[in-house]
Amino acid sequence: MSIDTYDMEVVHRGLRRESWLLIELVAAVPPGNTARAAIVADHFRLYRLGLQNHHEGEDELLWPPLLARVDLGTEIVLRMEAQHERVASTLTRLDADVPVWEANAGAAERDALVASLIDHRAVLTEHLDDEEATLLPLAADHLSEAEWASQGEHLVAHTPKLTLLTLFGVVLEDANPSERARLLSGLPAPVRGIWHIFGRPRYARYIRRVRAA
Repeated sequence: MSIDTYDMEVVHRGLRRESWLLIELVAAVPPGNTARAAIVADHFRLYRLGLQNHHEGEDELLWPPLLARVDLGTEIVLRMEAQHERVASTLTRLDADVPVWEANAGAAERDALVASLIDHRAVLTEHLDDEEATLLPLAADHLSEAEWASQGEHLVAHTPKLTLLTLFGVVLEDANPSERARLLSGLPAPVRGIWHIFGRPRYARYIRRVRAA
C-alpha cells in the first residue's frame, strides 16, 4: 500500500516562498542599514538551516533505501542526489556573500547577494518541481511509513527547539486549514499545545519583524 507523501509538498511550498521573499527582503534594504541587514541575514541563516537539515534527511534516510529497492527509478534518485549537490553549491556561495553584505549593507554587496539568491532559487525550484513530479510517487510506493517519518525525526534531532518552532511556522504559514490540521495531528498532544500557546504567537512576532518595511 502506498504511503502519503503530501506533507512534503507543504514543506516545499514554504521553501519556495521564503527563497523568493529573501530576494525581495535583501533588495529592499537601504545601503548602510546594517541593523536591517542583520535581521534579514539571520532569517537567511534560519532558512538555510531548515533547507540543509531537510536535504540531509533525504540524503541519509530516503535515497539509500530507494536505491536498494528500485530499478527503473534509480535514475530519478541519482538525479535527486545531483540536484542536492547543485543546491548545496549555491548555499556555499551564499554563505560567502551574506556576511560580506551584512557587515556594511553596501549597495554593491547587496546586488551581488541578490544575484546569488536568484541563482539559488532557480536551482532549488527546479529540484523541488522535479522531486514532486517524479520522486514522491516513487517514495510512496517503495518506502514504509516509518522510513518516511524518519526524515522528520532527523530534522527534530538536528534543530534547536526554538528554531524548530519557527520553521514549523514557516511550513504552516501557507497551509490551508485541512493541511494545517493534518500536520498538527502528527504531533504529540503536548507539542501541539506548545505550538498553539507559545509557538504560533512567537512566529507571528518573528515574521512581522523579518518582513517589516
